[in-house]
Amino acid sequence: MTKPFDYFVVFAEMRTGSNFLEANINGFEGLSCLGEAFNPHFTGYPNKDDCLGVTLEQRTDDPQILIDAVKANDELSGFRYFHDHEPRVLNTILDDPRCAKIILTRNPLDSYVSWKIAQATGQWKLTDVRRRRDSKVKFDGVEFRRHVEKLQDFQVSLMRSLQVSGQTAFYIAYEDLHDIQVMNGLAKFIGHPGELDELNQKLKRQNPSPLSEKVSNFGDVTLALAELDRFNLNRTPNFEPRHGAAVPSYVACAVAPLLFLPLRSGPQATVMQWMAQIDRIEPDGLIRGFSQKSLRQWKKGLKGHRSFTVIRHPVVRVHAAFCDCILAAEQGVYKKIRNTLRRVYKMPLPKDPPGADYTAEDHKAGFLAFLGFVKANLAGQTGIRQDAHWASQTTALQGFADVALPDMIVREDEMMSYLPALAMQVGRMDAPDPVAVDLGHPVALEAIYDDEIEKLCQDIYKRDYIAFGFETWK
Repeated sequence: MTKPFDYFVVFAEMRTGSNFLEANINGFEGLSCLGEAFNPHFTGYPNKDDCLGVTLEQRTDDPQILIDAVKANDELSGFRYFHDHEPRVLNTILDDPRCAKIILTRNPLDSYVSWKIAQATGQWKLTDVRRRRDSKVKFDGVEFRRHVEKLQDFQVSLMRSLQVSGQTAFYIAYEDLHDIQVMNGLAKFIGHPGELDELNQKLKRQNPSPLSEKVSNFGDVTLALAELDRFNLNRTPNFEPRHGAAVPSYVACAVAPLLFLPLRSGPQATVMQWMAQIDRIEPDGLIRGFSQKSLRQWKKGLKGHRSFTVIRHPVVRVHAAFCDCILAAEQGVYKKIRNTLRRVYKMPLPKDPPGADYTAEDHKAGFLAFLGFVKANLAGQTGIRQDAHWASQTTALQGFADVALPDMIVREDEMMSYLPALAMQVGRMDAPDPVAVDLGHPVALEAIYDDEIEKLCQDIYKRDYIAFGFETWK
């Protein structure tokens, strides 16, 4: 029968019971766990010169050599991998469906205190209780929070990698390590037919006493835990899909080495008019339609280039999306969306673009209904796609990071100061001030804006308000 895996990895951390887990894996005939094979300071174990004949120097030159050696070993072999081990092999391991993933976890408070005691006593393993060293340690809240953040970040990255590659892992908690049925289940997971009759008896738990007896300032533990949002209670829910970099929408000056990364429903017309004035051309002469390849070529050819984006107050931006994409749409997908909003969602929207009889009251009623739709849409509760024109600016900026990070993020109401200063950085000392382009909306935002609209927008775009420090619009 074909074995399901060529090798295995135990993702763990210090003081999570990984030594005990390794000892029991090695108790199965035909299984071999090789220690911390990719520890940055040694291969396998601290006092060994090599792992499967691969030295630290050889592994440093090419870590794939050790992966190949593990896969070629006579026994089904693997190793323990911590978050700070050799980073060059992590993606190789995660992307390989022939590598069995075992994820060992432990309550981070317990692992942190155990780590502090091991540091204080110098005792990292215990095989004889008579030689047990004891120590009370001082709890450091700041250090503990950093400890938790590192563990959580690594666990989240592991989970996402397995999700996107369609793989699964065998999860085992510290408390499960003394359950022989779980240990035998692990062997079955990696394709080993054997079972253990008993668990390894050599390694002993080092610090079995209650936490209050191991920490000298136990009261500080409660305070530190109160500050940790362990369950993400204060997290702003985000159901928006990740947005790509939208490279074709980028715009560059024809001569000046300036690149504009526009956000949909932002002040694109004003910015591009300003860029055209710098080069003394019409806006149609600006460089558009980039691909990732042509963008790289543009950057290589223009040393000292600068890229920027302009963010807009969420109230102004979502109102622009409403006017430009919903009300003004005469054909295409947005007209279809408007028709669906009218027919299915019963929104008080005109069948056609607004005419002379369209009033401010009509506009406000339609806009409030649209805000209600956007809230549900961005929460993934509608059948209509989440469009970039009303998606959060935070999500759009995260998409930029895949290709081109902006050198400067400018707020729309600060363009008069910052855009000329940006032009000066590329030698354009005579850059004009940007001049606002008339939005041409059927009803100005000022005519309908009130506390109700502001409150709705703050609810919908909480991430943007927090990320960029936006205040109420008026």
